[in-house]
Amino acid sequence: MQEAKLKADERKARTRQLIQAGGLVDKAGLLELEPNALYGALLSLQDGAVDKQQVSQWATLGGRAFAREARLVEEGKEAIVLAFPAPLDRDATTALRGAGFRYNKLLKHWEGLARFDEASALAAAHGGAAHRVANAGSRVPLSSAAQ
Repeated sequence: MQEAKLKADERKARTRQLIQAGGLVDKAGLLELEPNALYGALLSLQDGAVDKQQVSQWATLGGRAFAREARLVEEGKEAIVLAFPAPLDRDATTALRGAGFRYNKLLKHWEGLARFDEASALAAAHGGAAHRVANAGSRVPLSSAAQ
């Protein structure tokens, strides 16, 4: 019985680690890559993963990105989802990306950190609507880090 619990705990820890890794891939804005391209990109990092200096540089870059997210939340920005009734033209998508939004292919909407009134005006200018993410608290949508 004890051994079965240990196995279950190990499986849960592994599942959590995989979910976190997937979330980081999304935060980095790489989720939109085709699977072969994403796998190739990750394989290209493999050699650098044994270089302590490279890993240190990556950790610094990641730390800065997380700190930036925290600062944005402190500046009154909140998790926002933008929805549009039809696909957007290139000018609209460029404007959304410039404002820090990322397109979520799975949920088929734009998401990011912004002030609600600014996001709402931006969405309305392109025929869409802005929605606050319910119960977001201090949590940030996973794909907003790669803004």
